[in-house]
Amino acid sequence: MLLAVDVGNTNIVIGCIEDGEIVGITRMETDLDKTAHEYAIALKSALAFGGIDPKGMEGSILSSVVPPLNAALSAAVRMVTDKTPVVVGPGMKTGLNIGVDDPATMGSDLVVGAAAALSMHEPPLIIIDMGTATTMTVIDSNARIRGGAIIPGARLSLDALAAGAAQLPHISLDAPKRCISSETVEAMRSGVVIGTACMIDGMIERMEEELGERVAVIATGGLSGTIIPHCRREIDYEKNLLLNGLWVLYQKNRKK
Repeated sequence: MLLAVDVGNTNIVIGCIEDGEIVGITRMETDLDKTAHEYAIALKSALAFGGIDPKGMEGSILSSVVPPLNAALSAAVRMVTDKTPVVVGPGMKTGLNIGVDDPATMGSDLVVGAAAALSMHEPPLIIIDMGTATTMTVIDSNARIRGGAIIPGARLSLDALAAGAAQLPHISLDAPKRCISSETVEAMRSGVVIGTACMIDGMIERMEEELGERVAVIATGGLSGTIIPHCRREIDYEKNLLLNGLWVLYQKNRKK
């Protein structure tokens, strides 16, 4: 069994994967102030709750967009499983053709998402990951990563709106009943949810124009379930795309 750890700006997703099948998932809040021991206690407790023996792990892999936490989380994984995690980053085997200006600067989450998407779908592809930021990664018909876009996430935008406008409240990010809303909270939801969906549709259209071909689109991330149903473009929702990508990358880098 593999322990896969995906560290985002808001949440850490921990998956237990056996023979390519995800058999358990847990989440915890990303906290820069936590020590390795505190993360180890939380990880051990989460695995125990799921009835999983941490010492039975064959290995582990870590992807992180929060570099200051890498050392603490690697140490926590080692404490709990007795395995030092493979860390997604420069120098690891990915099998990807990365065509951006400086491949070393490509975020580990984008690498993991691309590896997963190409193992599941034929290119050309656009991968959308909706979390604290919304990222869009473009892969052409030759399976070459061309680049993409980084956009403020829907939740981040909504919080910034409430913080910057004195008369607008902080609200939950729920789907609006309609686009034309007759009261303030629903109008905010319309703007952020339907507005983000329209932005995604428009970005896909422009990216296809630049590529000169129609693409398949895959979405993942915590906010995709709220936003994607409001897109007019057909988009496949892959809830566990990054965990699947970590499995793919681990197989490429495991010691024989």
